[in-house]
Amino acid sequence: MRIAVIGTGYVGLVSGVCFSDLGNQVVCVDKDERKVAMLRAGEVPIYEPGLKEVLVKNAEAGRLSFTTDLTEAVQQSEIIILAVGTPSLPSGEADLRYIEQAARDVALSINEYKIIMTKSTVPVGTNHKIKQLVSDLSMKPFDVVSVPEFLREGSAVKDTFNPDRIVIGTDDATAATKIIELHQQLTDNIIVTDVRSAEMIKYASNAFLATKISFINEIANICEKVGADVTKVAEGMGFDKRIGSSFLKAGIGYGGSCFPKDTQALIQIAGNVDYDFKLLKSVVDVNRDQRYSVIHKLEAIYPDLATRKVAVWGLAFKPNTDDIRDAPAIEIIQELVARGVKINAYDPIATDNFRKVVEHENITWCEGAMEAAAGADALCLLTEWPEFEKTDLSALRATMNNAVLIDGRNVFSEEELRDKSFIYRSIGRPNMNTHNDLSPLPIT
Repeated sequence: MRIAVIGTGYVGLVSGVCFSDLGNQVVCVDKDERKVAMLRAGEVPIYEPGLKEVLVKNAEAGRLSFTTDLTEAVQQSEIIILAVGTPSLPSGEADLRYIEQAARDVALSINEYKIIMTKSTVPVGTNHKIKQLVSDLSMKPFDVVSVPEFLREGSAVKDTFNPDRIVIGTDDATAATKIIELHQQLTDNIIVTDVRSAEMIKYASNAFLATKISFINEIANICEKVGADVTKVAEGMGFDKRIGSSFLKAGIGYGGSCFPKDTQALIQIAGNVDYDFKLLKSVVDVNRDQRYSVIHKLEAIYPDLATRKVAVWGLAFKPNTDDIRDAPAIEIIQELVARGVKINAYDPIATDNFRKVVEHENITWCEGAMEAAAGADALCLLTEWPEFEKTDLSALRATMNNAVLIDGRNVFSEEELRDKSFIYRSIGRPNMNTHNDLSPLPIT
């Protein structure tokens, strides 16, 4: 099939690259000439494992191209994918300016029947508005189809080729058949529904996953007070088929571009129809508070926290991505430097992006994990990058000023820490002190 993808952000670029790898002729459109030139040169502006290799392979094969000419791309394609951003407004509602403008541009370019496929995450009713907008500007035939994406950053290429399900929202049988054909080589789990239900499936899915995360974090906080181990609790819960084991990993909360934005948007969607989504509001509140647990644990060990140097491992909101949008590390580091704490920060991939958001004279940006830990009074592990899991704890202990380890992702086990002389705090597990002196550590 001939496909035009409007927008080369995270969703658009991954979708376009992967559709070309399935044998389709794909052209990706972006207004940013610099980005288009970069993509034509085989460079990828985001970090996503495997994406560059697939992009280069299909560009060289002639199935994938990049352009700033939207009109030509639309006129030469059968399917037009809208994949522009829908960021949050201050109110929490989705900002639809970009997708509405993209729809206008497409409408003015249509030369024959097209299927407009929306992959941007949009509030319920948005595709109906897009259909009306295009109808007002074009007399050419078209259909609008909602196909929400469920990609996970860090494994987006794998998720695209191995989806749990494909959701297709349309009122037209011809369009449904065409979009089913596009996706059927990926999975048999294809759900065809009305457009509004497809829009809601996306929000409901992300909101439910966010709820599971906040729930297990609340259980973790109780576990700390009663002496239980949340990892064992989650394991026991996960064997129940009605619950499942995914998204039951306690930590310092969710971040990224999807969960924070989509939970707030769904709260606003509910509010716009006079429904108070109390449960989801609590999910958001719990997530906001959870990231401060790292600071509370530091304060309990160091009443003189402002005089200390703290190493931070991990700045991205999750491993295998350079995305720092709503990463817990942002608020944690900002709060620490506001209190006068000196920070040594390190992330394998995301440091450059992080520095665009957080910069302070008290922050030293390090090139390696051990460099960050050197001379630190405490280490806070905020992103579970694989290289951190492989740390030589004896070497870590030797390079630190004081052996205090705050594990915000429950990376290390009791067995690994035995005989390593750490004061160790994790999330939802009993405190472990293998250090001889449990009193607040002196300044050294």
